[in-house]
Amino acid sequence: MAFDFKMPTPAAKYRTPAAYFSMEFALDQSLKIYSGGLGFLAGSHMRSAYELKQNLLGIGILWTYGYYDQDRNPDQTMTTGFRQKRYSFLQDTGLLFPITIHGAAVQVRALYLAPETFGTAPMFFLTTDIPENDYISRTISHHLYDPDSAARVAQSILLGVGGGRLLDLLGRQTDVYHLNEGHGLPLAFYLYDKHGRDLAEVQKRLVFTTHTPELAGNEERPFKLLQDMSFFGSVPLEEVRRVARLDSNSSGDSLNYTLTALRFAHRANAVSKVHGTVANQMWGHYEGVCPIIPITNSQNGTYWRDPQLAAALKSKDDAALLARKRELKKRFFQTVADQTGTLLDPDALTIVWARRFAGYKRADLILRDFERFKRLVSNDERPVQVIWAGKPYPKDYSAIHTFNDIIQQTKDLKRCAVLTGYELALSAEMKKGSDLWLNTPRYPREASGTSGMTAAMNACVSVSIADGWIPEFAKDGQNCFLIEHADVNLPDEQKDTLEANTLLDVLERVVPLYYDRPKDFLKIVKCGMKDVEPAFESGRMAREYYELLYKV
Repeated sequence: MAFDFKMPTPAAKYRTPAAYFSMEFALDQSLKIYSGGLGFLAGSHMRSAYELKQNLLGIGILWTYGYYDQDRNPDQTMTTGFRQKRYSFLQDTGLLFPITIHGAAVQVRALYLAPETFGTAPMFFLTTDIPENDYISRTISHHLYDPDSAARVAQSILLGVGGGRLLDLLGRQTDVYHLNEGHGLPLAFYLYDKHGRDLAEVQKRLVFTTHTPELAGNEERPFKLLQDMSFFGSVPLEEVRRVARLDSNSSGDSLNYTLTALRFAHRANAVSKVHGTVANQMWGHYEGVCPIIPITNSQNGTYWRDPQLAAALKSKDDAALLARKRELKKRFFQTVADQTGTLLDPDALTIVWARRFAGYKRADLILRDFERFKRLVSNDERPVQVIWAGKPYPKDYSAIHTFNDIIQQTKDLKRCAVLTGYELALSAEMKKGSDLWLNTPRYPREASGTSGMTAAMNACVSVSIADGWIPEFAKDGQNCFLIEHADVNLPDEQKDTLEANTLLDVLERVVPLYYDRPKDFLKIVKCGMKDVEPAFESGRMAREYYELLYKV
């Protein structure tokens, strides 16, 4: 029996039927199918699409074990755990269909998330973890970002080809196919085959968002592996080489997902103005790439902002804003105490560094001059509290070492804590319960870095390198505090030392402002709250996707 699916009636200006493909979506704490910023962004997009009544649906993968559960070893250091997830709120569509992976048929089942469940666009999630498949095929949808190369390729085929086939089975007209990052690239070859192997017909329909200048975010795989895995479907290999312009690539032996997506799309977007410049420098000189425009990432205010803080700001009730902020800090500090045994003071200046743990994000930059850091957090007259959280990739042993090293370095400091389980719920608690949101990437490697947006919505001031979205927002000393970055041509070690010193210089100026001139500090808090919306609320981003990206 066919699944009875009808899109909600769209608003007139958003009638163009579009589908959004993403490897991860952060929609609700209970639905653990995301790893970090890419998923947070996709989740906010789906919420704003719902609020604006856009004719958009989301397609993702139902990860049996999610990303991973961040647990602790007996010595408090982190470890990775994998537990099966089950969700009562997903509806089995009854749709079961085959896709080809490694020359064999793999069965795919589609599950549906209704819009009213979490206030999102209609969404479908694909799984191969069903009795109709053999064990290896079932594992394709087990782990988000499986470290095995062949498994990762299979996951891309599941998202791209599986999502394309699902839309056809639903009988839903789709004029725009939106790839959120290159993971779903096999969709391009599926559409190429479907539309008479006419590249122009694919380009009419395909748009692409590139999220990162980091190599890890721009997948590149050996052509032979992709060929063996049926990545290109039934498109002949010589034709693949021709339309993907592999001979124009730096190496004809591999295929770069981002570059290929830029050649199959009619338009692409970077995720901030700085990233737009970087992305065009990276890819613009290649033959056949589409235009790359900036559409800055943003986050959904309805989901993220605390209503009482927002109401206090709107009514210009400073006393209510401060009282609510203190209450939120107390609530957050209960979580800190429960996890770590560290009891913090809601009246003390509290700094948080929380995001995906990756080397270039430099979670430990503030600790580089450790003696100076210790003086900062050991001052009883003007106490400073510092809290970290974030998930490294489970096989990123360098990032895991950094996470654990921060635990070891700060374990005897009574105003420091490192938390595990950085997911949607903890992220919201941290933003609502801190005063300063620390962002220390190596410039210009942070494409967007949206966590500071939702911090600002919740009366938390960014202390940041001017990278990603920050230059579009920042008024240094008025709505945030900037950390001047060093010359980008210097060696990383030298940059890190210079910027660590600059960071501590900034904090040593902010501490007396917080304690001695609280009214001036509050002005900066309120300015940040006002300036972050609507420019960095995802309604603006969802509108721009329709206005700037989806138009042929």
